Amino acid sequence: DGVTEVLAHRSDNLRDKFIEIPCSEDYDSHRRFAGCTPRKCGRGVTDAVITREEAERIRRIAERGLSLGGSDGGASILDLHSGALSLGKHFVNLYRYFGDKIQEIFTEEDFALYRDVRQRIQQRIAQVFGISSSAMYLTKPTFFSRMNSTGAKTTHDEYWHPHVDKVTYGSFDYTSLLYLSDYSKDFGGGRFVFMDADSNKTVEPRAGRVSFFTSGSENLHRVEKVQWGTRFAITISFTCDPEHGIEDPLL
Repeated sequence: DGVTEVLAHRSDNLRDKFIEIPCSEDYDSHRRFAGCTPRKCGRGVTDAVITREEAERIRRIAERGLSLGGSDGGASILDLHSGALSLGKHFVNLYRYFGDKIQEIFTEEDFALYRDVRQRIQQRIAQVFGISSSAMYLTKPTFFSRMNSTGAKTTHDEYWHPHVDKVTYGSFDYTSLLYLSDYSKDFGGGRFVFMDADSNKTVEPRAGRVSFFTSGSENLHRVEKVQWGTRFAITISFTCDPEHGIEDPLL
């Protein structure tokens, strides 16, 4: 892998760490939205937006939802917006599949916390990149992920390949990850890796840590394979294009 630098250790308590990098040309092939489309690009990490206790409560939402299904392979997805839930080698729609039973699994408080956390992350991204929070829209996919060391059964389980979010999902302009478990305590491997020309820069997950970045090729990245334990996170993605916006989930 060449040179690897750690951008954020699990033991660090980072208020605001931000590294500016030149924007790629990816945004030029999409419609630009004044006051939102990235002109300043980069990546940031903060432990000061979401508390560990809130992260634990959010993780319990993920655990309850994923207990209804789960992939046969190493990566399981729960999307409260679309209802997508990994089940075996496929996906089902949680809301259609379980119907009114959903009320026994999630509460209004769960969804209120989810919305609040999402809003705080959105505001922090807007502040750091100098854009208006109201010009950003939540976009899909925004989802919980649970990763373990089980071998891949489908391509969905192969989460470790390098990729660029803007190339994979054209709507993405800003990507964030809220980690819900601790590297080296809850799981081994599973670090987030930015792949730069000169070196790799890693983020070690810890519960409550938010990592965020502009979604273009300036932030090519991958996740290491999880070696042991279980890694929980939520990917929260934003677009500048209102046509690609999605609503917060409602119970």
